[in-house]
This record gives sequence, structure tokens and C-alpha cells, in this order.
Amino acid sequence: MLTAVANPLRLRIVAELSDGRVHVSELARRLGISRPLLYMHLDRLEKAGLIVGQLELSDDGKAMKYFTLAPFEIRLTAEEIARAVRASEAASVNGQAAPEEKETEMKETDR
Repeated sequence: MLTAVANPLRLRIVAELSDGRVHVSELARRLGISRPLLYMHLDRLEKAGLIVGQLELSDDGKAMKYFTLAPFEIRLTAEEIARAVRASEAASVNGQAAPEEKETEMKETDR
């Protein structure tokens, strides 16, 4: 959960959803980013349990994806920070790119 909210763009997504559910295309417009990049961030937030996605059918049969905030509270302790740092370091040692590096790569290919 800590790494999910460690990104400024994901914090903006949470802020946008604080007023209620939003359709993906509308959210992308508000944030000024592409839908593929937005979906990557939404997936991260959803896996952390911070948001919930819901697929709905419009009157014309088109699939529409909406997202809302899940009820959550983050309690940050030194233990949690240490656990997140250790997990990040372990990923680096295993040759995996840090999440922020992957996002930068995706942003560059998204242009």
C-alpha cells in the first residue's frame, strides 16, 4: 500500500476519486494522461485495495469502466517503512526495475 501511494500521479488519482466515481476516459482527461498509463496506475491502486473498479454497460451496450475509492486508512509506522524499503531493495538485487523506473519507461513509450 505504501508504494502504491508513493507516486504523485497516484495521489492525484485518489484526490480525483474523492468526489465520487469517475469513468476512466474522464479521469484520463482530468489528469492529462493516456488511458494505458492511467490503467497501469489504477491497477496498482486497485491491487493495494485503495480503489475499486466496476464495469458497466451503457444503454448502447458499450462497456464502461468506473472507479471509486475503497474505504481505507493508512497508518504509517517505522516498521512499515522498513518493510517497504527492504522489499524495494530485494527487487533491485533480483534485477527487477523499481516501480518508478517502469513507469518512466511506460511514459516514454506512451508518447
